[in-house]
Amino acid sequence: QVQLVESGGGLVQAGGSLRLSCAASGRTFSTVVMGWFRQAPGKEREFAASISPSGGSTLYADSVKGRFTISRDNAKNTVYLQMNSLKPEDTAIYYCAARIGGNVSRLNRVYDYWGQGTQVTVSS
Repeated sequence: QVQLVESGGGLVQAGGSLRLSCAASGRTFSTVVMGWFRQAPGKEREFAASISPSGGSTLYADSVKGRFTISRDNAKNTVYLQMNSLKPEDTAIYYCAARIGGNVSRLNRVYDYWGQGTQVTVSS
């Protein structure tokens, strides 16, 4: 079992920045692939970023590449999503997810555990 708790969401103006955090517990964090997904109102959940257990491999959706950065601190059992140059279309609930085994992936069906989400709202 892995428990995930997101934080750091909020309201920000377009062009601004936010850093999301996801604290994990219940399993050796350094062995788990982590991902960030988001779901806007009326839309399906979509992939944002993923990071390997060591942090040496990352994967980004085209929509966030160059603006968002995923990172992790295995000593703190925490994964981060630094979001810069935010746009109104980034408004969504952001979820972190954990995958036991495997590699970084953009497929939400391969992730085994999910957090409750944190709301990010970007005003124009």
